[in-house]
Amino acid sequence: MLTLVQPGIDQYAMSKSEPMGALLDELVAETNDKMKFPQMLSGHLEGRFLKMMVLTSQAKNILEIGMFTGYSALCMAEGLPDDGCITTLEIDPVAIAIAKKYFAKSEHGRKISVVEGPALSSIEKLKGPFDFVFIDADKPNYSNYYKAVLPKLKSGGIIMIDNVLWSGKVLDPKDETDFAITALNDLVAKDDSVNKVLLTVRDGLFFVRKK
Repeated sequence: MLTLVQPGIDQYAMSKSEPMGALLDELVAETNDKMKFPQMLSGHLEGRFLKMMVLTSQAKNILEIGMFTGYSALCMAEGLPDDGCITTLEIDPVAIAIAKKYFAKSEHGRKISVVEGPALSSIEKLKGPFDFVFIDADKPNYSNYYKAVLPKLKSGGIIMIDNVLWSGKVLDPKDETDFAITALNDLVAKDDSVNKVLLTVRDGLFFVRKK
């Protein structure tokens, strides 16, 4: 069988990509030390990819659903112009405290506003329109998040959805979370109002553009 991604390829790709920088390295270390599921971090390659997407799309108004400890928000903030902003939604107060600590240390942290609480309730109160949306929160609500943000996304705007391959479990779903992600993937695939491609970056990224 042909192996498309050989062992060591991720490390090779990271070595040739823009580095994270000392602050993000510090954030990763603290997340690994203090959070129960540190693997929820976006990671080096995905973080650099998100920054590049913000830069190339020239987004100025971003919504993030699921901030965790702030790694992805800081990466996207790097790609924003000085007058750009990110509204990021998170329910975990421990994660919020860590994120805010690093936002305060970053020259880009002033571009980020944190909204604490259940994301669906928070989305209802936001006006938009957003240029760019990143979804990386509780998986059972993925389809609900997609439906909630699509009307608040501008024409030509982008939605990036993380973990849509779910460690390959989408090929043989067995539990509630598996089925929630496959349902989201089917929903996007059948949505004629968007252009879309499912990328095999890290644990899968759905790249969606509203027509």
